[in-house]
Amino acid sequence: MFFKYACVLTGGIATGKSTVCSFLKLQGYSVIDADIVAKEQLENSKKELKELFGEAIFDGVTIDRKKLADIIFNSQSQREKLNNLIHPKVRLEMKRLALEKEKLGIPYIVDIPLFFESGEYDCELSVVVYTSKEIQLKRLMKREGLNEEAATKRISSQIDIDEKKRRADWVIDNSSDLKHLEIETKKFIEYMRDKTCK
Repeated sequence: MFFKYACVLTGGIATGKSTVCSFLKLQGYSVIDADIVAKEQLENSKKELKELFGEAIFDGVTIDRKKLADIIFNSQSQREKLNNLIHPKVRLEMKRLALEKEKLGIPYIVDIPLFFESGEYDCELSVVVYTSKEIQLKRLMKREGLNEEAATKRISSQIDIDEKKRRADWVIDNSSDLKHLEIETKKFIEYMRDKTCK
């Protein structure tokens, strides 16, 4: 299915996608966030999660996301179990939301961290929020309170950020400060307007 008005925003863990999305929303762009959809589907899948991973990932009736993350980032087979459960549900909901946006006939943003990994979305444009692997690692360690080994495992579970950079139609560089990122995002907005107005 081709999404004519969609621009996919992607990147790697801790590269700054959420901040770029905030800038884009301030500029009036509507954003479909795959992470939010995934969290909703996770909440709707408690019964299946209990069957797959047991009671250990629950704190009462609440999913303990840290415990679940520890399990899936330390085992590829466990990660695949979760992906096989959640990803089809996320894809269906993302496509439903995108079809609603397509009816409006105006450009919108689809924030999909695993865009290149999934290969599921055929869109007009893709943009990667990029930073070097060294900065990515430092930011993730600081943000999540992880040691280097744990942070590296999480980063390694995704396609290499330099490979994503090569595949994208546009790159937003997030290797400096917020002001630099805002300027980079504005450059992308101009590029996107030029592409979608043709």
